[in-house]
Amino acid sequence: MAQDLEPHLLAEPREGVPTVIDTLAAFQKMCQAYAQASGSLAADAERASGFRYGQQDYLVQFKRSGVNIALVDPVAIGEQGGSWQDFNHAIGDASWIIHDSRQDLPGFVELGMQMQGLFDTELAARMLGLAHVSLSAVTEHYLGISLAKEHSAADWSYRPLPRDWRNYAALDVELLLELEDAMTKDLLQQGKSEWARQEFAWLLETGGQRKEPSSQPWRRTSHITSLRNDRRGLAVVRALWTKRDELARENDISPSLLLPDAAIIEAARLKPRNGRQFRSIRSLNERVRMRTGGEQDKMFERYAPIQRSIRPSVWRQTILDALVLSNDELPKPPQVPHDDSEEGSGPRSMKVWKRHPERFERLSAVRQSVEQIAKDTNMPVDLVIKPQYLRDLCWTDEPARRDVGAFLRDEGARPWQVELVSESVSRAMM
Repeated sequence: MAQDLEPHLLAEPREGVPTVIDTLAAFQKMCQAYAQASGSLAADAERASGFRYGQQDYLVQFKRSGVNIALVDPVAIGEQGGSWQDFNHAIGDASWIIHDSRQDLPGFVELGMQMQGLFDTELAARMLGLAHVSLSAVTEHYLGISLAKEHSAADWSYRPLPRDWRNYAALDVELLLELEDAMTKDLLQQGKSEWARQEFAWLLETGGQRKEPSSQPWRRTSHITSLRNDRRGLAVVRALWTKRDELARENDISPSLLLPDAAIIEAARLKPRNGRQFRSIRSLNERVRMRTGGEQDKMFERYAPIQRSIRPSVWRQTILDALVLSNDELPKPPQVPHDDSEEGSGPRSMKVWKRHPERFERLSAVRQSVEQIAKDTNMPVDLVIKPQYLRDLCWTDEPARRDVGAFLRDEGARPWQVELVSESVSRAMM
């Protein structure tokens, strides 16, 4: 462990900045090389979510002991008929080392990668009680090395990738093998090896699926709460969000580059009904311009032709259509939390809990006991046990009938969590 050392900067991978693998021949050669290597596989991915529609991987990075870092263009390989089964066979049952695997597992699974084991360095850092868990912070803590990281928000769909970007991507996997070794020792020393094993297995089982989309995703527009009781305004938000999403999908562009959330909310608040009122809302009539003061400006300019192709009249007509809807067609305001949830379905709103003093007192006692466990084990509270599990557990008028361990297992808690908290929580419930 090197947390007492002054960190030194690692500006480039030790074996140089790799080129991008974007042909079947190079991909097959890479698979053969990785099949001859040994040990765990360091992995990462880059997307272009601030520029393109969706969460597609545009670059994947790998490193394994005995072989150079590989940067692979999965789009190019897929277009040429390449199959990730070749890579799966090359890697076999090696454990994959990923920093914050929830970000990358869905994309890996969609590409066809098959992981037999997992070590998540971000989760391990949280389990080990680190205050800061970014990759750079963890490498500084354990290895005394800080990483040159400057292109996290780049448009990774851009080709050819500049050398600086390739350098950034390679550094994401350069030190993961060393991190796994160092963190494994710390987990063992703190008695958390089995806890980590169970968490990694659970992540591997559950983390490969995208979250189910909301039935009303437009309700997640930023600052929509300012329109809580304005049903006509909510109708404008719904219409603009839906039209924007449709056009963004068709043109493979980030929705925010077509129309920012702030413009949607302003239009919903002002409800322009004629040309003069519409023109007064500048954000509806001008191309979205991003200014970062750096090379990102050029990236955003690549999307200017698409932005210009969407005429302001599209937004105007969408607003007008929403303004003439009948009352029956208007969306309803957000529902106020009620206190009639079923047993074992604890509401998130504390206002509801406070209308049930005994339940609220029970939840407070349980939370206090879990907070003490978190302090004793030097872990975040939400890692010790998911807060919703505790709300569900305490939402009852008959706590004596609760088998805490069985209840938490049914909720989805892992065995180590059940064993760690059951006794203390049972006492707090009474």
